[in-house]
Amino acid sequence: MTDQLGQKQIAAMLVLMVVAREVSNPELDELVHFKLDGKERTGLNDLDLVSSERSKVLRGRPFVHTLTERGWARCEEELSVEEAPSPRTSLGSALYVLLGGLGRHLRRGNLRLADLFMPDVELTAEEIETRIRIGYRKLSRTPRDWVALVELRPLLGEASTVDVDAVLKELSRSGQAHLVPESNRKALTAADHAAAIRIGGEDNHLISIETP
Repeated sequence: MTDQLGQKQIAAMLVLMVVAREVSNPELDELVHFKLDGKERTGLNDLDLVSSERSKVLRGRPFVHTLTERGWARCEEELSVEEAPSPRTSLGSALYVLLGGLGRHLRRGNLRLADLFMPDVELTAEEIETRIRIGYRKLSRTPRDWVALVELRPLLGEASTVDVDAVLKELSRSGQAHLVPESNRKALTAADHAAAIRIGGEDNHLISIETP
């Protein structure tokens, strides 16, 4: 990494990464008990890692921050750092062990951080079902083809896993979709296990949807 960042700057970027949306200084202070101001803010702005501007709606017009595309890429680089930056602490070292594990998981599943961290958006069951059907049609080669959930889930945008699972279970219950386990368990990756849906005490990895 060519840019040397301070711990507060890295911490702010990781928070913006997880929240995956615009965050104001008051909200940042509430979440992690610090604000992104002064040289820490301008340094990230100058490197085009974080975009900051004065709020037009919040009282007092505090700064609001958004992680840029380059910022997302920089966070992905942070997942490959072998040790915590100085001054090292036990908590910081443990955090970088966790980040390294997260990085390995993403690489095994050929995923990006943006596939994992998405803003919370309320979608109706009908909207989620529509996204599932559109995603299924993109991935299936023939009618009623079997499609892996690990390939389908990234196409559903910001829909939460809990809400998606609820819709999938209802589609299965109503007979509009069929969910089955992968027969070749040795072929399953960590990403396959994470994308599976548990029904009747069994993890299901594949879906087939009846043509409407």
